[in-house]
Amino acid sequence: MRKFCLFLTLQLLIISVFGQVTVRNLLTENRANPIGLDVATPRLSWQLVPTVATKRNVKQVAYEIRVGTDAASAAKGTVWQSGRVASDQSVQVPYAGTALRPGQRYTWQVRVWDSPSGKPSDWSAPAFWQTGLLAAANWTAKWIEAGYAEDTINQPSPMFRKAFSAPKPIRSATLYMTAHGLYEARINGQRVGDAYLTPGWTTYNSHLQYQVYDVTGLLKTGPNAIGVTLGSGWYRGRLAWEKQRNIYGKNLALLGQLQLTYADGSTETVITDASWKSSTGPIRSSEIYDGEVYDARLEKAGWDKPGYADADWSGVTTKAFGYANLVANYNELITKHDRVKPVKVLTTPKGETVLDFGQNVVGWVALTPTGKAGDKIVLSHVEMLDKFGNPYVENLRTAKAQATYLLKGGRETLEPHFTFFGFRYVRVEGLTGPVNPADFTAIVLYSDMPKTGEFTTSNKLVNQLQSNIQWGQRGNFLDVPTDCPQRDERLGWTGDAEVFSRTAAYNFGVNNFFAKWLKDVAFEQAPNGAVPFVIPDVLKEQGPFAREPAGAAGWSDASIIIPWNMYVAYGDRRLLEQQYPSMKAYEGYMEKVAKNDLWSEGFQFGDWLSYVDTEGSPAFEARSAFTDTHLVAQCFYAYSTELMRKAATLLGKTEDAAHYTALLSRIKTAFQQAYMTPSGRLISDTQTAYVLALQFDMLPESLRPQAVTRLVQNVKKYKNHLTTGFLGTPFLCPVLTRFGQNDVAYDLLLQETYPSWLYPVKMGATTIWERWDSMKPDSTFQSPSMTSFNHYAYGAVGDWMYRTIAGIDTDESGPGYKQIIIKPQPGGGLTSANASLQTYYGTVRSDWKKEAGKLAMTVEVPANTTATVYVPAASADAVQEGGKSLSAAGLTVAGTESGYVRLRIGSGMYQFTVAH
Repeated sequence: MRKFCLFLTLQLLIISVFGQVTVRNLLTENRANPIGLDVATPRLSWQLVPTVATKRNVKQVAYEIRVGTDAASAAKGTVWQSGRVASDQSVQVPYAGTALRPGQRYTWQVRVWDSPSGKPSDWSAPAFWQTGLLAAANWTAKWIEAGYAEDTINQPSPMFRKAFSAPKPIRSATLYMTAHGLYEARINGQRVGDAYLTPGWTTYNSHLQYQVYDVTGLLKTGPNAIGVTLGSGWYRGRLAWEKQRNIYGKNLALLGQLQLTYADGSTETVITDASWKSSTGPIRSSEIYDGEVYDARLEKAGWDKPGYADADWSGVTTKAFGYANLVANYNELITKHDRVKPVKVLTTPKGETVLDFGQNVVGWVALTPTGKAGDKIVLSHVEMLDKFGNPYVENLRTAKAQATYLLKGGRETLEPHFTFFGFRYVRVEGLTGPVNPADFTAIVLYSDMPKTGEFTTSNKLVNQLQSNIQWGQRGNFLDVPTDCPQRDERLGWTGDAEVFSRTAAYNFGVNNFFAKWLKDVAFEQAPNGAVPFVIPDVLKEQGPFAREPAGAAGWSDASIIIPWNMYVAYGDRRLLEQQYPSMKAYEGYMEKVAKNDLWSEGFQFGDWLSYVDTEGSPAFEARSAFTDTHLVAQCFYAYSTELMRKAATLLGKTEDAAHYTALLSRIKTAFQQAYMTPSGRLISDTQTAYVLALQFDMLPESLRPQAVTRLVQNVKKYKNHLTTGFLGTPFLCPVLTRFGQNDVAYDLLLQETYPSWLYPVKMGATTIWERWDSMKPDSTFQSPSMTSFNHYAYGAVGDWMYRTIAGIDTDESGPGYKQIIIKPQPGGGLTSANASLQTYYGTVRSDWKKEAGKLAMTVEVPANTTATVYVPAASADAVQEGGKSLSAAGLTVAGTESGYVRLRIGSGMYQFTVAH
């Protein structure tokens, strides 16, 4: 009897364990344990993890959240206890407790009830968030500027310091800081935080972010000191063209507030005010485009520590700039990532020494030289070597892209502070003796977005293409989505961001990155609803784009397309709600400029950088592939209107939805009357024209088959080469796949000669190029006025690679991968593909392989989601899962279609095999 009771107890324990889940990966506003949130109602997310890896069909049926102010447990100092809530929502659940207090750390935990067990999980490990100052009234610090007469030519970086005493043991300390310009803060000789180029780049006058740091570990009882260095950065440095400077202001300024809480519960605040001191130091000049000049002989040892003699420092001046535009940092900050060592030390035909890092990266080089005081070392950064092997600098245009160091003598460790470079090669000048590659390390900088996507195939060139796409995203996602990171531009072009946004959401977690940037899209929007071509807008009064506020199709549409893409990719409804007024305003702008629903006037970029034969002799039967710019505009007018209809419907704006539904019909009719013959031929016989018309359903359904035929014929006319530009390229392969021409899509993807995706790969590219032939087959270059070798727009094909080759997608009715679609479409001679995506729910995986006459397919579906899986098979009888028939494996066939067996499955890992 005793043995039986023990056996029964063990069985019940096993059943209990097998029936429960653990709760992990808690996020607040999509970030883990964020410090400094100015969000009154933060959203909470978590993941369910089955206690047994093989457990399937796990779903949440209810949750309970508790939030408290005790660091150890949310059960103490409770400010919200949700109680048991019957819901399967585990992503972006809004906080619903008492009003949040500024500068308060909140601890939270969650437990869930799952199906099929119906049992509650244990409470999760505690997570936390800490609020920012929440309101302008909570700032007591003063804006300060340097008190000395500035060198207005070189503009050395100002340094500020403040000594103070903490008379009692410190329980906690929080620093709030921002600047006009860029800043680096230090306390008692140690750097504050791991972020660089703070406070980042925004429309400063309307939207300036401040950062919040837990600096408890940097302070001590007794004397302390804060030191801060500023750089010109985007605030007053040279931006865009025509040597434009001081866009946001002429003087750099600092704002800082240090909140101390002592062990006895008392508090004290140290602020920037008239008591601070200012001076200059080793950073003699610093610019985004031109680089930095650093004179180590002018370092002020101990300036950021207590006890430093600062009697010869100047005072500061206080300024009444106010706090109305301040908001706590929402997106991930720029941090250091990969560290890349040189793969070669080259001697050029000119006798110069060049380091080859083997990868086009964005950031800077840290070096540890040895030399005499006054020795001058210059590092010049370039992306390419010319056909003779010399550094190619012409495509930098007027950007110097140099780091210059004057040594203090001995062995030193040096790196820049307030600049960045796009480079693979670095010319080294000024070193005594041979260059030791071990003394140089390329430090890669980009916004600290979590990497979410992995994608590989049996084709090494395609894998390199994927690597190039991801490296291009790293290099151009530095707080804003820039076009390129090397020349005198580096601007937030809306068109580039728009076409790439969905691909971006596969590779990295960009929800917060785009949410922050979209705030500036709204801030920069003109009163008539027009959206500028770059955000932040620094082209208002200069160059070829100085004009009355106007929008451009495919560029300004970023204000509508990106919010929708973020909703689909992350289920971020709040972002859509916040951006809806901006979206509606731009849609209204298009309605105003369109005459009789036809957008046929005004400037347009059109299908930017599509194929054009500039050599005087055609590479193919046709000489160019120019698409009428207003045909393109009309298609994007329809695209944005369709998304407005969807957004309005989702948000319950029924009148708007009805308006956009009727408008969309008229837009398509106007397109057909203006750009299409009765037989369906378009006035521009180009790939882009037919791709856009098919993608956005601009043609009557009866005329779509002939349009597909014309598109395929055009591809064949160019001998299986693409000819599309920035706006046509993202939809080229998806349209071919959608209309049954997947083999043609694969032919284009795998084409190795110009123009194609793999041509740059074959030419040694490690990032995506701006032009299909930025480097020509003879190793000469396209026009240096616009030839970037790190320009991610054409990498938008990555979206199709994830969605079609691997087959990972999300159903719009269950966005953010709550309802998953897995539909791989093998082709092109590929024998395998493996992709995974880290979603808010967990890992989605699709892995297929052909061998020995069989197709093996592995699918992973995270807990609390469902998936529709399409297995490539002629019939259900040909499919097994885990070595069993589908029925024996407990799976129900939902249908068959076009060579696929369709299944509806819950969470878990599945192993399908198909006999061919």
